[in-house]
Amino acid sequence: MNNELLTLAQTASILQIKYVRAAELARQNILPVVRLGRQIRVAPDQLKAFISQGGKALPGGWKREAVDQGN
Repeated sequence: MNNELLTLAQTASILQIKYVRAAELARQNILPVVRLGRQIRVAPDQLKAFISQGGKALPGGWKREAVDQGN
């Protein structure tokens, strides 16, 4: 069994999303990540389970409320 963790760039490539989006999903605790200090890694078996379970929805659904910009 290969226990090598994936980088966030590799994970983004697998999910066919941009790196910035993968980083945002990791920050929001949507992607199952392993934090090594400031570095973020993803266990391949956890990513596979995440995908097979259909992922995880954004908090609040797809319609996020607009952030008040002080207007």
